[in-house]
Amino acid sequence: MTLTELRYIVAVARERHFGRAAEACFVSQPTLSVAIKKLEEELDVKIFERGGNEVSATPLGEDIVRQAQQVIEMAQGIREIAKRGKDPLSGPLRLGLIYTIGPYLLPDLVRNTIARTPQMPLMLQEQFTVRLLDMLRLGELDCAIMAEPFPDAGLAVAPLYDEPFMVAVPKTHPLAKMKRISAERLKQETMLLLGTGHCFRDQVLEVCPEFARFSSDAEGIKKSFEGSSLETIKHMVAAGMGLTVVPQLSVPAEAQTHVVYIPFEDPVPTRRVVLAWRRSFTRYEAIAALRNAVYACKLPGVTRLSD
Repeated sequence: MTLTELRYIVAVARERHFGRAAEACFVSQPTLSVAIKKLEEELDVKIFERGGNEVSATPLGEDIVRQAQQVIEMAQGIREIAKRGKDPLSGPLRLGLIYTIGPYLLPDLVRNTIARTPQMPLMLQEQFTVRLLDMLRLGELDCAIMAEPFPDAGLAVAPLYDEPFMVAVPKTHPLAKMKRISAERLKQETMLLLGTGHCFRDQVLEVCPEFARFSSDAEGIKKSFEGSSLETIKHMVAAGMGLTVVPQLSVPAEAQTHVVYIPFEDPVPTRRVVLAWRRSFTRYEAIAALRNAVYACKLPGVTRLSD
């Protein structure tokens, strides 16, 4: 049994396809297939069910893949310990972010990281929360910036900031002259939402739960629009299609021609943004440096948090 063979089975479990796994490991498919078959014969177990276009791990195979991932991480940990003896921050940090945080935090965060720790480049990945959790579990990411709540995956979590929500209103809308808006008042309006899969969509529906029904019946098609990004939805607001709710950091610094951003009345809905990483991740200094780089960002209108 070798580390290479263990990397192969982790790749197949992730890709659910021998060809894609071979490409990810930079080897030919026959090389990967022969190595996995050899490992199965050595262990005298069947790790994968083969058939059709997709490969899946057997119940016992899932346990083996999980253990293989831990072994790979431990081997990587040995390398990291050696690196830390020279420079604790040396080497890239693989960071994931959800779509409703990345565009608004990354410009400042990348600049701060380059200025503070140039020897620790950020390798960035934007994804949905569920996918980021999978990537953390499989070791494809070192850490991720997400919004709570999310399923408990046994991760270490550090709070970064609490971010209030704002209401985006067309400048020609009667509500545009209001200083603050209640969640109750939004019940009477056409609401534009992010599509299914975005955790921010779920958080907005907690504020305005009556809009949940719009995504499940025919009438809802007339009453709401589901967009792929906050920026797309903002353009729809500017066109007068309806209102939406956005996180504070997505609000432009300068006044907009066609959209007005209005705070909520108390209690103001907020989301908590956190940094999460595997407990087995050994580069503690890198996590601390990343948190400090986040705290050094401007973050207008949010409440910075610390342990």
